[in-house]
Amino acid sequence: MSKLKYFVIAGTLRLVSLLPLGVAQLIGKWLGLLAWQLGGRARKTTDTNISICFPEMSSEQQRQLSRNSMAHTGMTAAEIPLMWEWPVEKCLGLIKETQGLELVDEALASGRGLILLAPHLGNWELVGLFFSSRYKMAALYSPPHIKEFEEYMIRVRGRLGSELVRGDRKGLLRLMTILREGGVAGILPDQSPRGKTNAFAPFFGMEVRTMTLVNKLLQKTGANVLVTYAERLPEGNGFRMVVTEAEPGNGDADIIAGATALNQSVEKVVRMAPEQYQWEYKRLRHRPPGNPNPYYPNKICR
Repeated sequence: MSKLKYFVIAGTLRLVSLLPLGVAQLIGKWLGLLAWQLGGRARKTTDTNISICFPEMSSEQQRQLSRNSMAHTGMTAAEIPLMWEWPVEKCLGLIKETQGLELVDEALASGRGLILLAPHLGNWELVGLFFSSRYKMAALYSPPHIKEFEEYMIRVRGRLGSELVRGDRKGLLRLMTILREGGVAGILPDQSPRGKTNAFAPFFGMEVRTMTLVNKLLQKTGANVLVTYAERLPEGNGFRMVVTEAEPGNGDADIIAGATALNQSVEKVVRMAPEQYQWEYKRLRHRPPGNPNPYYPNKICR
């Protein structure tokens, strides 16, 4: 059954990759808007996240942001086949503007490695392609549920020599080696982590489980840290690659302070383009024990 699912997914990806960017984005946008209008689980999660994270907004502003968010999430989904199946040069040609790239060169000129935090904002697949085309880079990943899909994912994401590293002990040791050699490590910092490498820290004002991996890597390697994302330009006109400073304290000896700085770094860039963030993800589901789960208020976190 898993092989059948793989062939169906792979075939769909190749079919969608035949579309030009503008058409793929338009289809994705309307599918996202349809999902928003139907009011299913993704809509409810989006509405919950936005109401918690932007209490200063009016109900109409929150509603509009929810709608725009699901439209952009639909576009992101439709863009992934293009990023995976198009020739690399064609993908890189979609980057029409850049901002803050000098920060990367300055960080690497110090002789120390660099951790690039790439939240689920805009098109994070394009971020990986762009930086692996310029630097020796490794990216942390979690294996997909469909085993056969892992090999495909590693192949398409590593087309320019980027090394994909599993999030296990062996993978983390490899990341440390790359950083000590002055390379670049790409990490998605806004997932709710599993296992023991986490701490509770505020994200948009709510205490949630947060990874401590970045804090530990910074302490062990002395690397630099920056935040990046590929912002979607309007009307199918490509993307703007943005790099900005992370908030101070990511490498603090206090892991809670480090986790707080990590969340603040993510929050900083999300506020730059909030409609392009993946609010459909239940980022706030793991809270300190005794607190209600915001997506299921009758359930208490343990």
